[in-house]
Amino acid sequence: MGSPPGRGRSSCALAFRAALPCLLLTALESGPVAAQSLTPDLFNPSRGGFVSPDALPMRRTAAVPQAPSDAVPQPPDPNDDPRKKSDAPAPTRVGQVPTYGLPPANGASGSGYDSLNRKRQQPKLYPGQPKPRKPAGPGSPVPSAAPTLSPLGAPRIAPPPSETAHKAPVAPAMAGTVPGQPQRRRLKADDDAFGAVGDYAGSFLIRGGLELSAGYDTNPARLQKPVGSPVYVVAPDLLVMSDWERHALVADLRGSFSGYTNNMPETIDGLASPSPVEINRPDFTGHIDGRFDVDRDLKLTSQLRLRLATDNPGSPNVQAGLQKYPVYATYGTTVGFDQTFNRFQVAAGATFDRTAYTDSKLTDGSIFSNNDRDFNQYGGVGRFSYELKPGLKPFVEIEGDNRVHDQTADRNGYLRDSSGGYAKVGSSFEFSRILTGEVSVGYSARTYVDPRLSQLSGFLTSGSLIWNASGLTTVKFNTDTQIAETTIPGSSGVLVHTYAAEVDHDFRRWLTAIGKFTYGTYDYQNQGRNDKTYSLEGNLIYKLNRNVWIKGTLRHDILDSNQPGSSSQGTVVMLGVRLQN
Repeated sequence: MGSPPGRGRSSCALAFRAALPCLLLTALESGPVAAQSLTPDLFNPSRGGFVSPDALPMRRTAAVPQAPSDAVPQPPDPNDDPRKKSDAPAPTRVGQVPTYGLPPANGASGSGYDSLNRKRQQPKLYPGQPKPRKPAGPGSPVPSAAPTLSPLGAPRIAPPPSETAHKAPVAPAMAGTVPGQPQRRRLKADDDAFGAVGDYAGSFLIRGGLELSAGYDTNPARLQKPVGSPVYVVAPDLLVMSDWERHALVADLRGSFSGYTNNMPETIDGLASPSPVEINRPDFTGHIDGRFDVDRDLKLTSQLRLRLATDNPGSPNVQAGLQKYPVYATYGTTVGFDQTFNRFQVAAGATFDRTAYTDSKLTDGSIFSNNDRDFNQYGGVGRFSYELKPGLKPFVEIEGDNRVHDQTADRNGYLRDSSGGYAKVGSSFEFSRILTGEVSVGYSARTYVDPRLSQLSGFLTSGSLIWNASGLTTVKFNTDTQIAETTIPGSSGVLVHTYAAEVDHDFRRWLTAIGKFTYGTYDYQNQGRNDKTYSLEGNLIYKLNRNVWIKGTLRHDILDSNQPGSSSQGTVVMLGVRLQN
């Protein structure tokens, strides 16, 4: 017999209330449960608080980036079942002291409103730094930033980027914020904080410098049997540049004088000398370049140049029994034009150069004339280039010249007058200021009037590259080929190839290290003599300020010759100071 409906429901309720204490005891034994109050520790996993894997933590931690207070609310996920989350047991809070409420400004950012909406905290700015730009609000014509995805997967509105973070303070004088003075345009940051500034004389910028150094050279004469000597070097330089809207004039003058306190007791060929030999050597390289702008596409160009030096120590051109090295000077000029036809460019010029030697003073007191080594050179050069695209300009260059000596025959009876030239192809390029320079290859040849002297020819390489590997490291590469005159009987001349690689690295803005390696070959035509030179050099520059630098140099030179008794080695150690303006 069934019970009435109302009585059945009441009996079920009574049975449930009777079984409720038993269920609670069973739950307490299996896992303690405590009521949770709204405290910061409730959402802090480090203190045992429960955090749902589907919910974002509200406290910022170092390992988990948090969404800002202006995070976009997320729509509910239809796949989520809220009943599943309610089944998770809550952790215990036994032994914890509850903290009621939220502390003021808990979790607020450093530049927004605090949690009680009291006031906006203003960011601290360095002197001269602009204020952060205010984000666009509703109705603003400027579109606001698009929502981005946070590391936890939730889209958020990115806060405005800070324009003041991680920036060193700027001096008020440079920022233009000196009190009592009118606002002015902010100065550009100096790329070379220790470079020479120079002075203006009218419309010309003048920069000058002087290097004074002293040290020791283990073999200044590059003898097979080394003889060392202390050495001092005086090296001035001057750079003058015009600052004109049109036309240009640049003068670059650099020189040095190497003085040795000890004279060499032997001559270059190893024979005993009745009197000491002076090996002091001057060296100067200078040129003055001018450009006259006729119009936008036509420019007239000119150059004056001067080279002052002596023969290299160890060279077979150095005479035996010399009391001091003779000095030679090569000076000349180039006059030409530069015409542009859209992307096609033509540059051509006429050249004239003269080389003259001083007389040689021998150890026995006699004077030997070097007039047979003096000559004039007349020639011309032309270059045709086409700009394929910005930063890439291939070219073809052709040069021809004639050399006429003051004396028809040299000291050995050979007729040294000749004609020659070269042709080469290459390209100049500039790739985003990272790799700039010019590289070319070609062929060079020279024919002599004397039939006993064979034609001197060879492969030609020429180039100059600068690679800015990083903001602190620069790599440079240079190569050159020349056909030089010689006094060796029966030899047409010397084919010279030179290759140099240099690496500059700034450990600090005021501390720079420079490493340089140079390799050269000297091929004496019809003599079977081949010389190879190696030079490894290291420099360390400490920049006290813009005007005073301290420089240390260590260099090792090697001359390797297949001619017996001509090889040599030498090491140079120098320490000096550079004064510049």
